[in-house]
Amino acid sequence: MPIWGCRMIEALYNFFIDPFVRMAADFPIFFAEIVISGLLAGVMYSLVALGFVLIFKASGVFNFAQGVMALFAGLFLTGFMNDFGIPAWLAIPMTVAVMVATAWLIERLVLRHLVNQEPIILFMATLGLAYVLEGVGDLIWGSDVKLLDIGIPSGAWDWALDSVGIYVEKIELTAAIVAAGLVIVLAYFFQYTRIGRALRAVADDHQAALSVGISLRTIWVIVWSVAGIVALVAGIMWGTKSGVQFSLSLIALKALPVLILGGFTSIPGAIVGGLIIGVGEKIAEVYWGPVVGGAIENWFAYMLALAFLLFRPQGLFGEKIIERI
Repeated sequence: MPIWGCRMIEALYNFFIDPFVRMAADFPIFFAEIVISGLLAGVMYSLVALGFVLIFKASGVFNFAQGVMALFAGLFLTGFMNDFGIPAWLAIPMTVAVMVATAWLIERLVLRHLVNQEPIILFMATLGLAYVLEGVGDLIWGSDVKLLDIGIPSGAWDWALDSVGIYVEKIELTAAIVAAGLVIVLAYFFQYTRIGRALRAVADDHQAALSVGISLRTIWVIVWSVAGIVALVAGIMWGTKSGVQFSLSLIALKALPVLILGGFTSIPGAIVGGLIIGVGEKIAEVYWGPVVGGAIENWFAYMLALAFLLFRPQGLFGEKIIERI
């Protein structure tokens, strides 16, 4: 290797790796706390990314409205509980019914008119749908921040390790458990059920699926309903943590790098991608932020996603598509 190449590698190591290694060795408990915090934050991102994966895996549509669906579900849940005094055990099934009805309306008014259209047309339809759902939510429930409390424990758990406590958010740990359960259920649903196989058939080719008797309309209602339920779970977790507010719809932007890393068609990939993004941005902010002036956490995920697009565009778990001409 040329001398300039060795010097460049040495400079990169001294700038990026050496400060991280030194601080991790000097403060192992602090490092462990950062990693745990990053993992749990990544799970929160993954809950949103799961909804994207579901719809893309089953219909080939990139649903830009998934973040707004989490907001939409959260607004109805808080509205039922706070405005009408309905208990959580009843408000949650009522919100599920709202999301299923919303899925039916989306299929009835939008998707059935776009069968076999180009992906960009379907994407633009979901972009418009995001603004419609946000507007309807604002019109019905207002735009102020709403508190959400369904009994999920909040605050911190202090776990003693050699008489030193590690700070862990209870809500984030709960989200991790819920996300693990969702991944198991959804993976089984897609791989081992008749409906799951039908969903994958629709994603491969709309016309071929119709030719073998698969009802495209029914499949789309099912997958958008399931994505709505996943959005409700994400809305509950994010709403419990920071309140149900319209900035919740912006978490879809943070889910994009998660999808690029994990793969648009992989349910486990959504979780792994979220964990990588969560840990990476926390470590980057704490260890490298002071060197470059801070605010790394805002753009680290997108830079990492860009690197993946250059070298592995299908993601860690995505399928490499080979087209023969």
